[in-house]
Amino acid sequence: MVSLTNDAVSPKARSRVLFRSGNFAAISPALLLIVLFFVVPVVILLTRSVTEPVFGLGNYAALLGSSTYLKIFFNTFAVSALVTVVSLVIGFPVAWALAIMPSRMASIIFAILLLSMWTNLLARTYAWMVLLQRTGVINKTLIYLGIIAKPLALVNNLTGVTIGMTYIMLPFIIIPLYGVIRKIDPAILQAAALCGATRWQALTRVLIPLAAPGMMAGALMVFVMSLGYFVTPALLGGTANMMLAELIAQFVQSLVNWGMGGAAAFVLLVVTLALYAVQLKFFGSAGAGGR
Repeated sequence: MVSLTNDAVSPKARSRVLFRSGNFAAISPALLLIVLFFVVPVVILLTRSVTEPVFGLGNYAALLGSSTYLKIFFNTFAVSALVTVVSLVIGFPVAWALAIMPSRMASIIFAILLLSMWTNLLARTYAWMVLLQRTGVINKTLIYLGIIAKPLALVNNLTGVTIGMTYIMLPFIIIPLYGVIRKIDPAILQAAALCGATRWQALTRVLIPLAAPGMMAGALMVFVMSLGYFVTPALLGGTANMMLAELIAQFVQSLVNWGMGGAAAFVLLVVTLALYAVQLKFFGSAGAGGR
């Protein structure tokens, strides 16, 4: 029997060996769970989006033909993209520092990151509401330092949503980046320095290209999660700056319009799958979080 652990075997070849060797029964329970809890709900969602209240693509036409709904789509993608970029800019130096610092100190920083992830999301969002309000610590500190003359509007707008979501998403980009950077041989950077590369050239021409798969994996994870976030935009953004997850919840819970809710959810799913396909195309399985 051909070993499936051989690194020289491609994923497609491994799949063929798996099915040909009679091991399909071993993975059938997992496939059944995937079908029941992932495929079937998506099919039901798609069906309701084209059958309620009448059969056809009317829900999609209404969703994509309304300036109000298009603004919500724009808010969602703009905030998600901004959160991804800011998280990447902040997360890369942190991941690099974790990779080169002593293991004991890195363990402490990792514990802090994990603790922030394990803290209740609602509690963290309310904490940011307190910090960002006009009489909050951030505005008071900026006024005390003379940086601003009057409090900034940091809540009930997309600024507050971006800040709150960036804080929540940072661990999801730091951890994949750390794993990739740790595998980079320091001798490569030393060789670049010996060849006359400056620190900036070593960073931009050696380190960043080698860390690109981890960057793309983390960026995709953050962007996709941001597209579907509900609690933080609802509390820090308000109804005037609604995002797509809030719109879907309003369709389903308040308006009991499963057709429109399903259409909005399916559009979000299609965009997510398209982004994943693009990443697989240009970065392969490594950029999607694989080896």
